Amino acid sequence: MELKPYIPPEKSLPEYTVKAFVLGIVLSIIMGAANAYLGMYAGMTVSASIPAAVISMAILFAFKDRNILENNMVQTAASAGESLAAGVIFTFPALVVLGYYTTFPYYIVTIIAALGGSLGALFTIVLRRAFIAEEKLPYPEGMACAEVLIAGERGGSHAKPILYGGIFGGLFKLFGSSGLWSGTVEAAKMVGSRVYYLGSDLSAALIAVGYIVGLNIAFLVFLGGAIAWFIAIPIYAGQMGHTDLGPLDLAWTIWSTKIRYMGVGAMVVGGLWSLIKLRNPIRRGIRAGLEVAKRKQSGEAILRTEEDLPLNYVLMLIAAFVVPLFLLYFHIIGSVGIAAIMAVILLIVGFLGSSIAGYLAGVVGSSNNPVSGITIMSLLFTAFALKALGLSGMEGMAATILVAAVICTAAAIAGDTMQDLATGYMVGATPKRQQVFEMVGTFFAALVMAPVLNLLIQAYGIAGTPTAKENALAAPQAFLMAKVTEGVFTGNLEWNMIYIGAGIAIALIILDEILAMKGSKFRTPVMPVAVGIYLPLSLGVPIFIGGLVKHFVTKSRNEEGENPTDPGVLGAAGLIAGEALMGIFFAALIVAGIAPSSGFSSNILGVILLAGIALWLYMTGRRK
Repeated sequence: MELKPYIPPEKSLPEYTVKAFVLGIVLSIIMGAANAYLGMYAGMTVSASIPAAVISMAILFAFKDRNILENNMVQTAASAGESLAAGVIFTFPALVVLGYYTTFPYYIVTIIAALGGSLGALFTIVLRRAFIAEEKLPYPEGMACAEVLIAGERGGSHAKPILYGGIFGGLFKLFGSSGLWSGTVEAAKMVGSRVYYLGSDLSAALIAVGYIVGLNIAFLVFLGGAIAWFIAIPIYAGQMGHTDLGPLDLAWTIWSTKIRYMGVGAMVVGGLWSLIKLRNPIRRGIRAGLEVAKRKQSGEAILRTEEDLPLNYVLMLIAAFVVPLFLLYFHIIGSVGIAAIMAVILLIVGFLGSSIAGYLAGVVGSSNNPVSGITIMSLLFTAFALKALGLSGMEGMAATILVAAVICTAAAIAGDTMQDLATGYMVGATPKRQQVFEMVGTFFAALVMAPVLNLLIQAYGIAGTPTAKENALAAPQAFLMAKVTEGVFTGNLEWNMIYIGAGIAIALIILDEILAMKGSKFRTPVMPVAVGIYLPLSLGVPIFIGGLVKHFVTKSRNEEGENPTDPGVLGAAGLIAGEALMGIFFAALIVAGIAPSSGFSSNILGVILLAGIALWLYMTGRRK
């Protein structure tokens, strides 16, 4: 049965308005900055579409001439900021890890972020009809956002959970950063020659992430951590023999120098499997998109809700965006030939990566989209290609990361674009207008990426680098990109660990296929487990707790599947935004030398307050 949009195609409402433009830009910048912090800290970001939609509804409620399509344009632009942040923080900090940069040049970050992200939006245009209208992929966050927008026609009351969540998340981060409790509660113990570790970050945002992604994904992230910290690290420590390191230092050293490469192997296999699984849907998507373009060129009437940007405009814009990137690469590398090959790689691999990201967003949502896995695959291909062309050392590694940065931002924006277009498909938006607003949000968010990254680097630093401060950010994906690139150019990759991770991924793929054949609700996608192996266990624990909270909320409401208007999701989004924005604010205080510090510290107090936030999230989620 064909879905009937909330606003029928025959009806036309204002979508391009001054209110939507200004609010979309402001929220894009805020969401981008907040998620840059969250991604550097936890290695993941969450979709900003629903929070942006709720905030937009609350603000636009004051205007009499508001409409749902205007709200949809706001969330389209705003969510681009969050997705762009993911693409930027997954790659650019790798250049700090490698020692190529100590701070981020504004023009390089801005050009790559703006043009790479916009390419991602353009690459998906020929795929929209096939993936959304014909394949009918669920696009869970896109459909949830549409439900929130439709429900929001009743008024702005949905903003309360996100407001309270923002206050709680911000205050919890403020108290923790002031020294009232440690960022992580952890302990390690030697049992014979083996070391066993247990720890948890005290973070409201991570509990919120677990709530949003649900128990299945949250458990798999924790499972990855358990494989690394409860099995692999003790076994490796037992083989090392005597060491002068204490238990905590030993566990962290083994994980950071050896075990996390298992996550690399798992991600590479997961990315290749995604390519294999998606080859036919991508082919159908391209064919369907081109067919619609031909119909329009022949003069056939196309419904407003089926109008994409014209194909000739798309091709011209792609060329207009690739040429400056080619010139930037030439400026950095100094070789026309190599710069041209870098541009060709980003075009071909960027389109494939964006297609995969757009499809997977329809299956697992934007928040769970394995953009880092797609980027690792493109990074390996680029690194081997540039090495074969004679690039070596720091020049080769930097060139590889700069190509991967374009592909990563393109893939991140591609997934978000498809999610937003799915929302538009339900509410009756005009696709071509959303596609333009996606690029508008991308361009404006790109303007603040470099300043935010520089602020975070100066205030916290990146763990494992000379920039690291006491509360250094993990930046796990960026660290991964740096080490994989370095390994290719030096020939010193931890291949044994990568092979073990690949074996784990193959086992998970087989199990997932068996579960799919049996129709099981529980599935075992590779990427969450791979991320869990690569991230510290202390991040996986609160994510798992958040997943449990969501599970108990679902049970208490006697629901089957997701509730798209779950107030707990809005509360969780508020917790994330509050903690992330306070983290950036505190970073500014640290850089200015005026950060507050308490003379009292109690981890027990932090645990109790975090439990209280989890309870509040549970009670919020139970509300009808």
